[in-house]
Amino acid sequence: MTMTRSPRAFLHATRRVMRHLRDLALHRRGMDLRNGNALVARLLRSALDLGVELRPGCAVRALQKDNGRITGVTLADGTLLRCRVGVVLATGGYPHDAVLRAETFPRNAEHQTLAIPEARGDGIAMARAIGAQMRRDLARAAALCPVSVVPWPDGTRGTFPHIIERGKPGVIGVLANGKRFCNEGLGYHDYVDALLGAAPEDQPARSWLVCDFRFLRRFGLGIVRPQPLPWRHWVRRGYLKTGRDLAELARACGIDPAGLEATVAEWNRGAARGEDPLFHRGTTPYMRLQGDPEQQPNPCVAAISRAPFFAVEVVPGSFGTFSGLAANGRAQVLDTEGAPIPGLWAVGTDMASVFGGHYPAGGINLGPAMTFGFIAGRDAAELSA
Repeated sequence: MTMTRSPRAFLHATRRVMRHLRDLALHRRGMDLRNGNALVARLLRSALDLGVELRPGCAVRALQKDNGRITGVTLADGTLLRCRVGVVLATGGYPHDAVLRAETFPRNAEHQTLAIPEARGDGIAMARAIGAQMRRDLARAAALCPVSVVPWPDGTRGTFPHIIERGKPGVIGVLANGKRFCNEGLGYHDYVDALLGAAPEDQPARSWLVCDFRFLRRFGLGIVRPQPLPWRHWVRRGYLKTGRDLAELARACGIDPAGLEATVAEWNRGAARGEDPLFHRGTTPYMRLQGDPEQQPNPCVAAISRAPFFAVEVVPGSFGTFSGLAANGRAQVLDTEGAPIPGLWAVGTDMASVFGGHYPAGGINLGPAMTFGFIAGRDAAELSA
């Protein structure tokens, strides 16, 4: 976002891109170990150092239960693996389980998950088959995130999470009536939560992030990168909508033109004073951190005034599920009577969220996964000693 704003930023970004291109040429993938890649790599290295046997591509089909205790698993090829202590379920929740999603996700038909295709609810299904309890009483069934659908050149479609740009100065989110419905600078879960509450039941739950040319080139919009990268090919693919004025943009999106013009006019009046009277963008340290410190007096508020204008359609999406197996504070899976099932633990998104379906901060899935994974492993090790 800042590579054209200082020589130091330009050099840093250029080095990173060139290193990535080198990795693609030599290894056909990025080799930079940062963020989640670094975390998983360290865990994998520790497992290998300890002699843990890994079986990639090996599917588990059922849990074995004898005399009330979990005694092993059955693989897809019929092989039975027995265990001395028990089984830990960590199969990624159910974001691709069509039946459970239909039962628990609001606006499920419009929902776009960001989870890997293999997360099909296998662990939850196996546990329920032997009498485990699933919790559905959470505030939200998934860790929500606004998503846009990306048309790739080969005809496939991908998903893009709108995490970064929503809090920057000079972009707003609107419904089909052209009106804003939330404070765009709050968390991504909050954006979708507000969208689900504001979209009329008889209309699709969709919104548009609207900006002007200055914003697009400075910050980018969705998968459209900021300058110096090009943007017109995204218009040709239909991902990025544009108009010489707001009314033309509205018609391209299917937004009420008069509603959008009135909303932007109201936004610009507040932006002239560095204010957002409707939803108070930029009034907390968190929101200001998401903004642009060069934009004063409010790093989260700037006018939308420089033509052409742009928009990207955004729909409800999620990183993963919150609903899952009921478990106690030691990650032991509970049966339908609320008693622990001996020898069965659940961690990650197979376990119902300890935050009750709320999203107070980033890492709400990953943090508990690490914590309860440690607890389950510690208890299993003590039982096997």
